Amino acid sequence: MQKMATLFRALADPSRLRIIHLLFSSGELCVCDLESVLGITQTKVSRHLGYLRRTGLIKARKQGLWMLYSIVPSLTKEQRDVLDCARKLMEGNEKTIRDKQRLVSNIRRGCCATFSNVKFGQIPASLQ
Repeated sequence: MQKMATLFRALADPSRLRIIHLLFSSGELCVCDLESVLGITQTKVSRHLGYLRRTGLIKARKQGLWMLYSIVPSLTKEQRDVLDCARKLMEGNEKTIRDKQRLVSNIRRGCCATFSNVKFGQIPASLQ
């Protein structure tokens, strides 16, 4: 029961929900990508990413100078069910739709690390 409560606390913040949604949509992002889309400071993005990492929902990997974040592929069934439900609910949300549009716009402009330096302008199929 404690793990479930921790999961719901992790999703109780609008910024963390938006981060989760963007990671589901894109697969992998760096702090700068999230900062530019969400319009919040690097410090806040990093704090939210740390919280999500400690709850076991996302992972990080280093590539060159960048830390890239993604959803953990080996989530428990309960985690997967809750995140799938949250993702479906966010699909029609006005703010998350704008977030995805902003991310695609940033990718096309060559904004930030993940898509201008690491993935060279690739727009994930889920964002097209």
